[in-house]
Amino acid sequence: MPRQQAAPQDAYADIDFENNAQRLPLVLCLDTSSSMGGAPIATLNEALGQWARELHDDVSLSASVEVAVITFGGTGVAAWRGPHAIPPGQPGTPFVPAHQFQAPHLAATGVTLLTEAVELAMQIVAARKQELRQAGLQYYRPQICLMTDGLPTDTQGQLTDTWQRLVPVLADEQEKRHFRLYAIGVGGITPQGLDVLRALAPAFHAQLQGFPFRELLAMMSASANAEQKGAGDEVFEKIFHQFRTQRSAWEP
Repeated sequence: MPRQQAAPQDAYADIDFENNAQRLPLVLCLDTSSSMGGAPIATLNEALGQWARELHDDVSLSASVEVAVITFGGTGVAAWRGPHAIPPGQPGTPFVPAHQFQAPHLAATGVTLLTEAVELAMQIVAARKQELRQAGLQYYRPQICLMTDGLPTDTQGQLTDTWQRLVPVLADEQEKRHFRLYAIGVGGITPQGLDVLRALAPAFHAQLQGFPFRELLAMMSASANAEQKGAGDEVFEKIFHQFRTQRSAWEP
């Protein structure tokens, strides 16, 4: 399981920005199962730390982006508020303003509960949008980035087809433009694993050699910047195409 250091109680107060800028919720949904052990999880932790620093320095993104992290590994799914895992049942949003975001330190172990992680990502996005509406704040189309190197399993580590229940739900959510989902396969993901990602995110799925996490997070930043500028779908398609076709530079 990830290293779940509980957040202090006062960390769950309503999150604040320095202004009333339009918000952009961004969720990283990360595979931390045992197959990510060793160099992959170390590379991911390093990339998350670097990305956090870059967010702090980006005037545009730091003014509006909110970041939440979900991990799936061990025997469960965890939501993180910055560096702290949120205890089950603990109230409060996992989203943190980009200018305050600190990366969690993740460990790799256990199974690949991809289905449950994506469902949690959708739930926290829907809840955050409702909170923003109730506060009279506007928001850009949220972004969810799913990253995995394997096939979905159940809590016992057995392969499962429960992910299929996500397909019609995600198709409906995408059609209604409730969020944009990216699904990225890394490392030794199999053709069957890529088929799962293709079904979940027909327009924005990719299989990449190695573990190019810094480039992946840079792509998410570029997409967030485009969202802020009101870019059309063709711009996001171009950004993603550039990302997935530069894999030759990311060989392990």
